[in-house]
Amino acid sequence: MTATICDSAAAAVEGIADGSTVLVGGFGMAGMPVELIDALIEQGATDLTVVSNNAGNGDTGLAALLAKGRVRKMVCSFPRQSDSWVFDGLYREGRIELEVVPQGNLAERMRAAGAGIGAFFCPTGVGTPLAEGKETREIDGRTYVLEFPIKGDVALIGAYRSDRMGNLVYRKTARNFGPVMATAATTVVAQVREVVETGALDPETVVTPSIYVDRVVQV
Repeated sequence: MTATICDSAAAAVEGIADGSTVLVGGFGMAGMPVELIDALIEQGATDLTVVSNNAGNGDTGLAALLAKGRVRKMVCSFPRQSDSWVFDGLYREGRIELEVVPQGNLAERMRAAGAGIGAFFCPTGVGTPLAEGKETREIDGRTYVLEFPIKGDVALIGAYRSDRMGNLVYRKTARNFGPVMATAATTVVAQVREVVETGALDPETVVTPSIYVDRVVQV
């Protein structure tokens, strides 16, 4: 499989439809594909469900998308921090839905989507409001709650380098949710700092193989 190397971030996000579920990489701002998000704002898609670790930081990146009113629902682990005022205001005004997912569950639900797993039982959240309305089961004397996969129509992720096939390597903590999101979406778009010729990357350092990547743009 060979990814399409796009000339611009605008070309990379072309065709993302209203109502899409968009997986957005990043742990806070680390690894967040800010240029792709800015291009998505310009592209105009709305009524989006966004899945990310956080619900935006400051006024840039995901927070800017939220501020434009393009997001109908956030699925995340950490919706409120000292710099999440955009989401906080929208939520208090009843202008956005929220599904809180524990961080490990968030990663595992996306991994399940990528692996073709129909559902899984997990102890996290048992006895809390996060388990309300969900099936539970006792296994070996411990209670577990049933969780379903999270699959995206599109994943927007940030990586460090790509070759011209779309094999990706990441830099330190900017890796975070990128690899698992790349397995869980129908269309995967990666922004990278550098595109190198195929064969220039050490195969042992490739984390996301090109088979998972559809579009790459150097920013």
